[in-house]
Amino acid sequence: MRHRKSGRKLKRTASHRSALLRSLSTSLLRHKRITTTVAKARETRMLVEKIITRAKNAVAHKDAPAVAVHARREVARLIKDREVIGELFSTIVEKVGNRPGGYTRIVKLGQRKGDGAEVAVLELVDFNTGRELAGKTPEKKKSVQPKKFKKATGKGKADKGGESEKAPEKTKEAAATAGA
Repeated sequence: MRHRKSGRKLKRTASHRSALLRSLSTSLLRHKRITTTVAKARETRMLVEKIITRAKNAVAHKDAPAVAVHARREVARLIKDREVIGELFSTIVEKVGNRPGGYTRIVKLGQRKGDGAEVAVLELVDFNTGRELAGKTPEKKKSVQPKKFKKATGKGKADKGGESEKAPEKTKEAAATAGA
């Protein structure tokens, strides 16, 4: 039984799963929006929300620099890119400073063509990336029209000899002139 066990295994070993979530978290904080499966997005969201909250609380304690250093080191355990950590503690925390949580948004996109997996966009809410998705006008795809079949002109299997429908009429005319 899986009682009181939170999180998804994502069909990976523990080390592979942690590496995947670190990578997705780093990408989300760097690019502000990523496209992934719904299950991975939900797991990444849980991790990123905790990271952002930790950074926000550290910046709020300006009178205790040791708290900020400790928080940076805790975040650095999960995010290995120093530029992303710097951006998190400066730009991202400033934008989400007054928000009490819910820093990310998951927008479902539908199913992926190859394997039918549910795909979603995971994005940071305060960076207005949701408007970019909603503002895009979908390009009209060229509809595939069925092949138009040629109309039957009377040239079927019976007319392979090169005779057409007018040939019997000529023979009737020829017979009429011959009979007269």
